[in-house]
Amino acid sequence: MYKNPIITLLSDFGLVDSYVAEMKAVILSINPSATLIDISHNIEPYNIRMGAYILARIVEYFPEKTIHLAVVDPGVGGPRKPIIVETLKALFVGPDNGLLMLAAEKLGVSHVYQIENRRYMLKEISKTFHGRDIFAPAAAYLSLGVPPKNFGKEVFDYVKPSYIKPKIFKNKIVGEIIHLDNFGNIITNITQKHLKTKNITYGKSFQIILGENKPLKVRFLESYFQALKGEIFALVGSGNFVEISENLGNAAKTLNVKTGTKITFIF
Repeated sequence: MYKNPIITLLSDFGLVDSYVAEMKAVILSINPSATLIDISHNIEPYNIRMGAYILARIVEYFPEKTIHLAVVDPGVGGPRKPIIVETLKALFVGPDNGLLMLAAEKLGVSHVYQIENRRYMLKEISKTFHGRDIFAPAAAYLSLGVPPKNFGKEVFDYVKPSYIKPKIFKNKIVGEIIHLDNFGNIITNITQKHLKTKNITYGKSFQIILGENKPLKVRFLESYFQALKGEIFALVGSGNFVEISENLGNAAKTLNVKTGTKITFIF
């Protein structure tokens, strides 16, 4: 079913060291015909939320049957499980720490399997580099058509982080900040679909509360062009998440927020 698809790679390894090349070498030694595409290896070290957000941004644009290999794994060598997530359109390989689930939920999770069959790992397994020794071989064997269920038992107690879905109430939506981009845009886990449940359309205003800060009234606009210089406003970014932005400024610095901060939209 998944024979010879694209394999994408995302990690916090950077490009100075040999870690990314080692993973690619393992994949190509198992399947020399694999097509490898780098998403990013500049995820902030240990920042699972950032990795989850970047992965979720790109999955809809890849062909069906793509295999996404992602490693942001501060718990490597510990009790967290190595997993394969099977969705309706793609497969995900990585640690069970929430990294894969924001993207996988967008595509519709069907099964999650623990990687435990030693046949599909390297013979020697480092306690500090499961990306090379467990995840890369798993992705390679999946690309050769090995069914996900062959790797181990199905699991149901996998990590579902809070940022997967916001909470919707009668007059408010409670979410959290999942990423601060290079422009200082505050990217939330709330989508336009969630706003539509409250009949919020372009041009309307509502209040936001960031963490313990006082409520701030913002307009919901279609583009930066519609905002006044220095205005704090809301819009749907190119990744389909609602962002809080400052026109020609840095909203993250102005509002002094960080990833993981709770954000409440009040209508």
